[in-house]
Amino acid sequence: MPLTESVTVGLVLEGMEFAAEARAALQALPVRVLFEHQGTSDLENLLANIDRVRPDVLLADFRALKEPYEDFVTPIKETACSPQLVALHNTADPETILSVMHAGADAYVYPPLAANLPKALERVMAGVERQRYSSSGSGGKTIGFLSVKGGCGATTIACHLAVELARLGTKEVLLADFDLDAGLIGFLMKSKSRFTVLDALTNTDRLDLSYWRAIISNGIPRLQIVRAPGVQPHRPEPGQNDVRTVLRFVRYQYDWIVLDLGRGINPLVLSGLEEVDDAFLVTTLDVPALHQAKEIVRGLIENGYSSERLHLVLNRVPKNPDVLPSELEDLLGIKVYAMLPDDYGSIYEAYAEGQLLSAATPLGKQLVRTAARIAGVQEQTGKKRFSLFGD
Repeated sequence: MPLTESVTVGLVLEGMEFAAEARAALQALPVRVLFEHQGTSDLENLLANIDRVRPDVLLADFRALKEPYEDFVTPIKETACSPQLVALHNTADPETILSVMHAGADAYVYPPLAANLPKALERVMAGVERQRYSSSGSGGKTIGFLSVKGGCGATTIACHLAVELARLGTKEVLLADFDLDAGLIGFLMKSKSRFTVLDALTNTDRLDLSYWRAIISNGIPRLQIVRAPGVQPHRPEPGQNDVRTVLRFVRYQYDWIVLDLGRGINPLVLSGLEEVDDAFLVTTLDVPALHQAKEIVRGLIENGYSSERLHLVLNRVPKNPDVLPSELEDLLGIKVYAMLPDDYGSIYEAYAEGQLLSAATPLGKQLVRTAARIAGVQEQTGKKRFSLFGD
């Protein structure tokens, strides 16, 4: 698999000349070095570094190691992220190569590193992709909410469902605002952090757990929030790789990631959707909204997004709608996942009081059911209000 996108790397190097050759070989490649560890003797701190930043690949200088190599390889493979391990050595001795590979290394590289290292990284990329996307892995599930146009209610739905997902169990949930211009999640959820998701997107070279913890805010058990900056006359624009990097990072920090992707489709949304397990397209039933919904569905499918992962959420549905769900499914080509009633009065009252919607209202009840369906659990009862301040 060609190295067409950034790979995160941890380095374990010793010896000035050999280390310099390895660094020089990496400079021409699309890799991002997360840390450099001095030598292989301090295994405990090395494992702590791996667990802290979770590199895709670990490049380790094996020259000072003695058999059995499993004493070094096995603990690395047992870390949460289980990075692909590329062994660096100055010998092409067949017995050494076989011993290192039998110990569990994914690739073996010897000089000239400038010629051999790119080939090895291409070979291990298949393993990197399996780690990133394996459904049996330790990564959480990412869901995204996208409005077909402004005012359809995707942000309101995302906020309430994130709170309910956190309430349904002991799992950790992230609510992230990727609608960089609107930035309403910070307002609705009373986020007090002065940092935003844009800080993470434009500082991916610094992205680790300590940096991430400085960005997020909480206040609700098991729910963390990262807000968007809102309208700014001048701001740095994140790249598509930056979006992918941040979403891949948070996938391994949370059980659920709930994204507000804003409205319409743009390069940032398309990059985010690459990392989303299920996308929920939110529309109302007015003609302009349905027209936009059809265009967005067509655009996403043409860009390779599977219709099986795309779900329709009908918001503000009147008691007697003029169109049936089956007719909308035929029109748009995707299934209706949820129908949310028109309950504008309850939302207005709740927001005027600085609260989220009561779970006893018609819309609140349906949001609770929708969250339970997404989580694949039985609906829980007894909670009277989506709380901004915990249980």
